Amino acid sequence: MRSVTIYRSSKRDGMYLYVDRDELLSRVPEELLKRFGRPVEVMEMELSSARKLARAEAASVLHQIEISGFYLQMPPSFVCK
Repeated sequence: MRSVTIYRSSKRDGMYLYVDRDELLSRVPEELLKRFGRPVEVMEMELSSARKLARAEAASVLHQIEISGFYLQMPPSFVCK
């Protein structure tokens, strides 16, 4: 279980950043933040690998936050099928 904060992009609809609530945006690369635009906080939650998310696997989100400090959720039109 991890406490996460979720931000939406001010530049692109459907793009979200998931980060550890304690670290916030400190581990997100500056270049990504420039492309992401102004982060707008939308939610805080307790996330476990068993939790259902609409467009991501919770276990993948948690793993990516652990190793990179963030998880970037792309808009549906950018997701490869």
